[in-house]
Amino acid sequence: MSRSLFQCTTLPPSVQAALGSAGYETVDDVAGVSTEALSAELGISVRDAEILVSTTQAPKVPRMTQSVASLAQANVFTCKYPAVNKVLGGGLLRGHVLEISGPPGSFKESLACDFVQAFLKADEEVVFVDMQNMSSPHALSRLLESTPSAGTLLRYIRIHTLPDLLVFLREVNSKITSKTGLLVLNSLSFVFQSHPDLSPSKKNVILGSIRHSLLEACVTRNLTVITTSQMATKMLHPDGSPAHFDSGAKASHGFTARIQTWLGVKYLPLGRSFRIIIVPQCRRSGYIAFTFPTHVLCIDIKGSES
Repeated sequence: MSRSLFQCTTLPPSVQAALGSAGYETVDDVAGVSTEALSAELGISVRDAEILVSTTQAPKVPRMTQSVASLAQANVFTCKYPAVNKVLGGGLLRGHVLEISGPPGSFKESLACDFVQAFLKADEEVVFVDMQNMSSPHALSRLLESTPSAGTLLRYIRIHTLPDLLVFLREVNSKITSKTGLLVLNSLSFVFQSHPDLSPSKKNVILGSIRHSLLEACVTRNLTVITTSQMATKMLHPDGSPAHFDSGAKASHGFTARIQTWLGVKYLPLGRSFRIIIVPQCRRSGYIAFTFPTHVLCIDIKGSES
């Protein structure tokens, strides 16, 4: 039985709606249809049509000259923290997005560089985009000094503004090569924090654009993406509505404060994303929180669940 198109959770909702309106139901229904024809019939962009075709096409059968073990290893990348590998189900899957969040001083960048090292050791190119001047080519070289290939396979890019980021992501497929396996977007939340007057509706549109670009790169280029982000405090009334210090102080029942990731989830491709929150207790201990749709699993850095 052919798989339903609506089980393809990586497809944007707008594409799923267009498919339903046109009467497409299963993967077999779109088999052999060109991206141009799908774009014209469904009224979607060619980029969305390419994502649709790539998501629904049969997976390529690898050459049998490779062992099963080597094939599995090439699609899962591990870091030096057992707790992180554990919550990821063994490691970071190729073609997925990993968000690493935490307060200032947590080892977000160090963890990202662990995965950078894993890709470099696999002889794959890494594009490292820094948005807060929190790292430099020299600092990265120190972190990766045990990896001889870092000098030739690591590309460092500095981006200062939100418009520059959007231009970069819009053209990301032309900026990476066939050897590029990993894209790191370091301090992604910083370019948004630099625009405090950004309206919620405009921010959501931008986050949706970022999600589309990341999904396209993951699906069509099998690119793995790591983002790092700060945490934010959100004020809430007892009924869950947004609050601020003034309104909370005047309310008869007070208010609550919730710590959450600064960017939320709207920029993360559905079905292809993992979220890790680092909760340090001191310099060498703390917890890794892996966010599920309905709950959070906390595992200490040594790997035991709590």
